[in-house]
Amino acid sequence: MIHQHQNGNHGIFYVGEESDPLATMTYTMATPEKMIINHTEVSDELSGKNIGFQLVTKAVEYARMSNIKIIPFCPYAKSVFDRKPELRDVLD
Repeated sequence: MIHQHQNGNHGIFYVGEESDPLATMTYTMATPEKMIINHTEVSDELSGKNIGFQLVTKAVEYARMSNIKIIPFCPYAKSVFDRKPELRDVLD
């Protein structure tokens, strides 16, 4: 299960416990309408289970529901958008 936590302009999507997550994708809200995905990291324990992709798609779902755009600074997130044109509607 993917969780989300936001504190001010900084947020995280994560798997596991917030204090000791097994996978994370961090973001910054540049404006109320623009999310910058900064970094994605998946533990060795979850490696190869498509968790990174699931984190990005969760951010896309959130962006669509919240009417915001995504700027993928994270190389992994950018690679997902490059491979999946159906997710690009949320790109800024």
